[in-house]
Amino acid sequence: MSMRFLLGTGVICAFSAATPSAAVAEVPRVVTDIAPVHSLVAQVMAGVGVPDLLIDQATSPHHFALRPSQARALQEADLVIWIGAGLSPALSGAIADLARAGKEMALLSVPQTDLLPIREDVRFEAHRHDDHDDHGHDDQGHDDHDDHGHDDHEDEGHEDHAHDGAIDPHAWLDPDNAALWLTAIAEELAAADPDHAQTYLRNATNAARQVEDLADQIEADFAATPPPAFIVFHDAYQYFEDAFDISAQGAISLSDASAPSAARLSEIRTIVVEQGVECLFAEPQFDPDILSAVADAAPVSIAVIDPYGGHIPTGVDFYPALLQDLATGISGCKG
Repeated sequence: MSMRFLLGTGVICAFSAATPSAAVAEVPRVVTDIAPVHSLVAQVMAGVGVPDLLIDQATSPHHFALRPSQARALQEADLVIWIGAGLSPALSGAIADLARAGKEMALLSVPQTDLLPIREDVRFEAHRHDDHDDHGHDDQGHDDHDDHGHDDHEDEGHEDHAHDGAIDPHAWLDPDNAALWLTAIAEELAAADPDHAQTYLRNATNAARQVEDLADQIEADFAATPPPAFIVFHDAYQYFEDAFDISAQGAISLSDASAPSAARLSEIRTIVVEQGVECLFAEPQFDPDILSAVADAAPVSIAVIDPYGGHIPTGVDFYPALLQDLATGISGCKG
């Protein structure tokens, strides 16, 4: 898989845990929303500082409610880095009210981010990569960045879909997006903290390469052993599916994790039988009892996957561990 990220000038070098120089400038205090974003920022800030995490992994950001301590963290932050209002609407108002003016970075708004529309149909069609050539599955190198069709995706994502509010916010599960964001985060921090600019940029470059290497391995593993037919609890995995050319048969709940209707559950039961679904995936943030209404339609296995990596320790190693955990969980479930 070829990554589409921007390299800062002169930052291609071997990774080292850089020790900050004797700088007089204070390291920016950065607050992040969810653990995957926290990990990306932590990788960029390695050797300089550590970001704060606002939403713990046991809490769904879709249903997040701000506590007083979290409000104080937003007020004291020099920079808030978050996915965007589509993931956690309640946080959007809090950032507008509490964060310092101009000191927030919504990753869904980073130019050239690959954005996908929310899937509202109960049945999911298999991904057709002739429509998503910019994902890099053609093995083009990093120098072909401008050839990946970003202008088209930027127009589609940031203009057409953004206006109707139908963007799937779980974009961190596309490793290409993560690699792109690493550089964008580094550039934002470099502008705020020039004394450590080279450290931020160097860290981002090496972290993006780590993501690339892991994505290549996961892609090869899925190609060699395709996963069983599966259904997910809520539609949070579209970007992961699209990146690795796999596809869920459907989702019990929509992308916003809203409660499914009786008609949707009935259709999911039909899909389980017709498509020979072998696995249902629960999530730790939600009541798994709802799966029982589907599981009795045919013999299936029930396993747990988590787009927020609730059982993975937070920090610099979290993001690659999350990708690997999802890949292992999806491929390892057998009916």
